[in-house]
Amino acid sequence: MILDKKTWIVEATIKDMQQAMEEGWMTSTELVQLYLERIALYDGFLRSIIEVNPDALQIAEELDRERSDQGARGWLHGIPILLKDNIDTGDRLHTSAGSIALADSYAVKDSFVAAKLRKAGAVILGKNNMTEWANFMSPTMWAGYTSRHGLTLNPYGPGEMFIGGSSSGSGASVAANLAAAAIGTETSGSIISPASQNSLVGIKPTIGLVSRSGIIPITRTQDTAGPMTRTVEDAAILLSAIVGTDDSDDATKIDSQYKIKDYTEFLDSSYLKKARIGIPRYYYKHLDRDRLHIIESAIEVLREQGATIIDPVELPCQDTRWDANVLRYEFKKYVNDYLANLGPSLPVHSLTDVIAYNEAHADIALKYGQGTLLWAEETSGTLTEEEYLESKRKNKEMAGAKGIDHVLKEYQLDALLFLGNEEGPDLAARAGYPSITVPGGYAEHGVIAPGGYNTKGPQGITFIGTAYSEPLLIKLAYGYEQAAKHRVPPKLSFQSSE
Repeated sequence: MILDKKTWIVEATIKDMQQAMEEGWMTSTELVQLYLERIALYDGFLRSIIEVNPDALQIAEELDRERSDQGARGWLHGIPILLKDNIDTGDRLHTSAGSIALADSYAVKDSFVAAKLRKAGAVILGKNNMTEWANFMSPTMWAGYTSRHGLTLNPYGPGEMFIGGSSSGSGASVAANLAAAAIGTETSGSIISPASQNSLVGIKPTIGLVSRSGIIPITRTQDTAGPMTRTVEDAAILLSAIVGTDDSDDATKIDSQYKIKDYTEFLDSSYLKKARIGIPRYYYKHLDRDRLHIIESAIEVLREQGATIIDPVELPCQDTRWDANVLRYEFKKYVNDYLANLGPSLPVHSLTDVIAYNEAHADIALKYGQGTLLWAEETSGTLTEEEYLESKRKNKEMAGAKGIDHVLKEYQLDALLFLGNEEGPDLAARAGYPSITVPGGYAEHGVIAPGGYNTKGPQGITFIGTAYSEPLLIKLAYGYEQAAKHRVPPKLSFQSSE
């Protein structure tokens, strides 16, 4: 075993940590302390963590005693995990979605996801910064910015490279080795985008695998939580811990055949020899030279590993004009439901209250305005408008049955291949289907992409499939990861000044 624990912790996997604790060379308490030291050293600059759990060391000590007396509960026993700041924890951490309007909000109980992690023995180390209101506040807001904590920076190029959002802090913190792993949330790209931009593995699960209860919502149709890690194996471990049936979320009441207890069973790099992967060239046509080279290189790696590459494939939906009406209409309904249950001491209990609070504190709350909140406020909140119902129907039919499902069946494919968060993950999100992204390389030169961000930096390779195809996607992602090995930690040449 390596003796320098401060060096060892960098890029250590969950199984590495578990082995070290089982052998007595490391304790959960020491793991937490090592991460707290790294957070103090680097995160005042990165601003990826909005607050640290004041009870983390005590929880770790209790789990160490339990390990000594009874043995470990499983792979997550004593492992420090960060959660996005829209996920309720019934402890001394706030849950605010990054908004100063909720800066004093404590959840009365754990979200389903947080409870599952605690049951598995994880140490909830703290809350990650994010894009405020999960990037549903303003069309001009920078990814990773909140009024409560400021702007999260990408550790691969602070202030230069796009951080991705809205699980921005989850991406930056795990990339910089400030925790073993993190949980992000996604409505459309909010796990896949920051995972791709921070050289991580991110899994956006099928809607229904992971409960949304206790998570500040945008939409019930598309929201989900999912793992953000440095390896596919770690992502499989974390996903295994958070899936489950929740009486408070009807979407989780799915057929038992989809309730996989251990996703690590699908870490099979040899499966690529049997795989059929489709290349949707239509979605590559706007890529700049460096990013096109990265995905072409990934295709070649997959081909070398024995995969059958079908190039190109056409999706019937590829020229469809999409809208955001499902998000717009559902946000008001479901955020009102969440806010209505907050304690009477808090200043906001509805979307109307949030808008008024922001206007009253405009100097700190409205750096980028609140155009998206105002847009959502115009709806009735009853989900009865024809425009909403038609958009929901169209998303499911065109992205699912006449999109992803059609092309998979037509060409007899296992999955489709995309670069990072470029369009494909949005299709999967609209259909409610899964995506997984894996480090795919590094763009040395970037261009200014739509939205004003620089495309330079880490890029992910993303596989998408049909509903509940997580086992298959994990096989593909693991095979590619083991063959390509593109994950390289950032060089943290800066230190915090605070």
